[in-house]
Amino acid sequence: MRQKERLLLVLAALAVTGALFVPAIPQDPAYHRFADGIARFGIPNFWNVVSNLPFLAIGLAGVLEVYRGRPAILAEFRIAYLIFFAAVALVGVGSAYYHLNPNNATLVWDRLPMTAAFMALFSIVLAEYVSVALGRRLLWPLLAIGVVSVFYWDFSEAQGHGDLRLYGLVQFLPMLLIPLILLLFRSRFGGTAYLWAVLGAYAAAKAAELLDEPVFRMLPPLSGHALKHLLAALGVYIFLAAIRRRSTVPPSPVCRHENP
Repeated sequence: MRQKERLLLVLAALAVTGALFVPAIPQDPAYHRFADGIARFGIPNFWNVVSNLPFLAIGLAGVLEVYRGRPAILAEFRIAYLIFFAAVALVGVGSAYYHLNPNNATLVWDRLPMTAAFMALFSIVLAEYVSVALGRRLLWPLLAIGVVSVFYWDFSEAQGHGDLRLYGLVQFLPMLLIPLILLLFRSRFGGTAYLWAVLGAYAAAKAAELLDEPVFRMLPPLSGHALKHLLAALGVYIFLAAIRRRSTVPPSPVCRHENP
């Protein structure tokens, strides 16, 4: 294992260890109260529901592209790209279902596909930048951890002591490690700007989520939460557009030395 890979492992271990020393984090009931709760055309929370349609459309488009073998991807790791785009499509369904009746029980079906998308994307980045073997080896354990994190949170809430720590790690740790990977490793494909744009769209989506009510006051009928959906879907579209256009880059002499 090289020094750069050890650094990633140490940082991940520190994050997991640190989470163990943080008190359990229950789901705040206020999470389910959104600035825009207006029903339109008989659909409750209309804009928060329909703003999930881009996830469905872009996710299905990505599945179709990968299935047809058109984009520049790691052919031996095609399953991860299929899982990622399929999970994004299911986010559209699960999140729309949640927003029809926001509560902890429906939130499970929103979070399950999200964890699959996070973990699949993380394994893709590992495979493209660090090691194909590493990405393949970690894909299924990462997906399992993502699923377990949601069911563990749901179980803990039912027991009266909700705990979001594992789910928080699943959502945020990859997004903290990916920038470091982009800085330390060289991609097997040309350019990294698109991944920085994906991360930027994700950060903007999280900011919009936190500014749900202020955005709704400034940009009605669009609320911060509906804007979050659109920005996150934009990040996925950027990724899809990039893999359609990029090309494989031959390894440099340094890379050949590091990856014999």
